[in-house]
Amino acid sequence: MEDKFEGYKRVLTDYEAENRLRAIPIDRESPSRIDLSGNDYLGLAARREEFQRDFMNRCDAAFTSSASRLLASRQKHYQQLEQVLHELYGNPALLFNSGYHANVGCISALNIKGTVFLCDKLIHASVIDGLRVGNAEAARWKHNDIAHLKRLLDKYDASAHRMIVVAESIYSMDGDMAPLSELISLKRQYPKMILYLDEAHAFGVRGEKGLGVAEELGMLNEIDILIGTFGKAGASVGAFAVTNPMLHTFLVNNARSLIFSTAIPPINACWTIEMIRRIINMNKEREYLKDISKDFRNFISQITGKPNPSTSQIVPLPVGDAGKALEIAARLGEADIDALAIRRPTVPPGGERIRFSLNAALSQEEIERVKMAIREVIANEEEND
Repeated sequence: MEDKFEGYKRVLTDYEAENRLRAIPIDRESPSRIDLSGNDYLGLAARREEFQRDFMNRCDAAFTSSASRLLASRQKHYQQLEQVLHELYGNPALLFNSGYHANVGCISALNIKGTVFLCDKLIHASVIDGLRVGNAEAARWKHNDIAHLKRLLDKYDASAHRMIVVAESIYSMDGDMAPLSELISLKRQYPKMILYLDEAHAFGVRGEKGLGVAEELGMLNEIDILIGTFGKAGASVGAFAVTNPMLHTFLVNNARSLIFSTAIPPINACWTIEMIRRIINMNKEREYLKDISKDFRNFISQITGKPNPSTSQIVPLPVGDAGKALEIAARLGEADIDALAIRRPTVPPGGERIRFSLNAALSQEEIERVKMAIREVIANEEEND
């Protein structure tokens, strides 16, 4: 008889053979190390010591909620944060524990009878899991292909009561942007269309106040459900959904990840308010990040000899092989540079890459150091091929 754990062991053995066995990395923080693996896009988390002590001296929030939002007696700081977001976005906001919780909870809750979801092919795994939890009817449209999406809208328009189109404003692996203006034009053509936009990688980074791509394009009022996260440029934890008052109430009553999760500690909500107050005034950092990202994208294009898909601070270096991606990431690590090797199942086979995540705290000297290291690693790889 086979050992009851043998099947799990075989799965791990297969992962290892395919160079996609993952492990939680050890702590690598040091003054000389350059971190291009995280999502601290504005460099706020790196600057925490500047304002952390003052914050702790004046914040009266507790370190635990000890209950879900629907049960917790401590609501003040959550409500203050939601009010800040309401004033910024012009619609009610609802807090979640993470971007994953927000997407799983909202997507699964929105699946009532007569709903079909039309999702970009590269949508985040949390949306896919939300569809599965909600047992939703869904179709995928080719990445950023408006013509394909229109064909799907035509296909379902007669039978569906509502068609929820799901996209990300900035995609986490290629760093490219959704064709938001065209999506909004489609919404005007199809009265049954609801636009659901995940701004996880744009919150803090894009727009006059850092509210995302929709703000940057002057289209906030056109987004039916907008998701943002605090754990990236927000240098905090948690996420939020902004929508109209009726859907806000609907989600409070139906989003299981909200109803059945212990809420984030009130102190985190208080800290997030502090971060947002800084973010809305960080136009200088946003412009700097925009400039260094454009320069870095051009550099990667020169190295590869191909156009880079990115239009943001997320810049991929295509590799196409899991083992090679791991080797390049290890070589960069030896040069005190952290950049992730992205492999299956995050990307499809052949889509393996190194993902560089730039931030506004990087100095020009550090950027040049990263470029030099990449040149050396790529040159060594070419010699060994």
